[in-house]
Amino acid sequence: MPITLTNSYAELPGHFFSLQSAAQMPKPSMVRLNTDLAVSLGLNPADLFADTGIEMLAGNHHPKGSTPLSMAYAGHQFGNFSPQLGDGRAVLLGEILTPSGARFDLHLKGAGRTVFSRGGDGKAVLSAVLREYLVSEAMAALGVPTTRALAAVTTGETIMRDGPEPGAVLARVASSHIRVGTFQFFYARQDVAALRALMDYTIARHYPAAADADSPPLALLFAVMQKQADLIAHWMQVGFIHGVMNTDNASIAGETIDYGPCAFLDTYHPATVFSSIDRQGRYAFANQPGIAHWNLAQFAQSLLPLIDAVPETAAEQAQAVLDGFGDLYKAAWLGRAGAKIGLTVAQSADQVLVDDLLALTAEAEADFTLTFHNLTLAVQTGDFADFNAPFEGSEAINAWRDRWQARLEGEDSAQSLAAMQAANPVYIARNHRVEAALKAANEGDLEPFETLLKVLQNPFRARPETAEYENPPRPDEIVHATFCGT
Repeated sequence: MPITLTNSYAELPGHFFSLQSAAQMPKPSMVRLNTDLAVSLGLNPADLFADTGIEMLAGNHHPKGSTPLSMAYAGHQFGNFSPQLGDGRAVLLGEILTPSGARFDLHLKGAGRTVFSRGGDGKAVLSAVLREYLVSEAMAALGVPTTRALAAVTTGETIMRDGPEPGAVLARVASSHIRVGTFQFFYARQDVAALRALMDYTIARHYPAAADADSPPLALLFAVMQKQADLIAHWMQVGFIHGVMNTDNASIAGETIDYGPCAFLDTYHPATVFSSIDRQGRYAFANQPGIAHWNLAQFAQSLLPLIDAVPETAAEQAQAVLDGFGDLYKAAWLGRAGAKIGLTVAQSADQVLVDDLLALTAEAEADFTLTFHNLTLAVQTGDFADFNAPFEGSEAINAWRDRWQARLEGEDSAQSLAAMQAANPVYIARNHRVEAALKAANEGDLEPFETLLKVLQNPFRARPETAEYENPPRPDEIVHATFCGT
């Protein structure tokens, strides 16, 4: 086997998981190996490309030291609580210890039925696997904390969804797969001993400083809240819409996890929804910060038995921490939004400046990514023609530019431009490009996928040879809905 694993999660009590081997796949074949990621993890890509490596990535063979399992968790799905969800189509093989001592889960998604499958087949299809591969790697290149795709492997099966599709497995890595819903699973059962064990494990793995705090559960809540505030602020500044911000999709490690009906904004509108299953717009673009706060409240509730033996006291203390989310998010959002308009140190009053530009962008039905990219180019070249074009020379945009340029007078011009270039991508995983790549892959043509992936791996530098990937979709290319692929 090309990998030796450990599995510290398997050392927790048995009701945290179900020991679970992956299903045997009839004819695994490598579609895409993330060689750069493999090397960074201390793995040898040649070993993973070998037959034994492909069999391992498909789940047919388990590496030395692995303890395959499916994790138990609960969750609020679109606001409705399900006391038992769990890994219905995934197996955690174990943990990779990198040469630097970092620990990452190795997780197979689409690995077959588990005790948590609830009647599903536990399988994944190629289009869903490649969507997660593309978008998660695009997010990583944008600097957004995320799970990563190590490999995509076809299984030799045909899986029925809307029609027949090739079966596939995604091998992904994450700092861990502990979710808000993992804590909710034990809180729903009032299993305080399990909650304590899970808290201690989470603190030791992710937030060791919390162990020495006066109140470790409150320190854990605050640390997770900080991570979530920064994560969602980052989403908002690249125009990312997760689509299913259920508590079982909220990572305690502060990483973006579970790319189902996700999408990126083209035309900017804060109420944008792509997910075909989000019929009420609960997880619309502009709602994401509020939903993150709501999810954190569910996490806080799960910690109450550990905070204080008196429920009212525990609730008061947890609420005092939760009340700080607004300030944490505002600071994270303003720092990133300020950089998008060239402010190296954003001030509270700058929020109005950013909000006004966003309002004008929505009114003009302008493209979110191009608006900020063209503003960056205007600072670099002095030519505002492309930036002005969507606004058709309106007096409002001219007035905004006057205010903005007055604000920039206190900035070092080189540092201001550098901030914008680092904050405003040229290339994003535009929905029409992703859909076209997935359609071609299902038909056996991986070239569009590979080309798009290569473009997305360097999102902040414009290249003449890939200029077409900057463009928003034509009217006939617009993607109106995305699907989770399950």
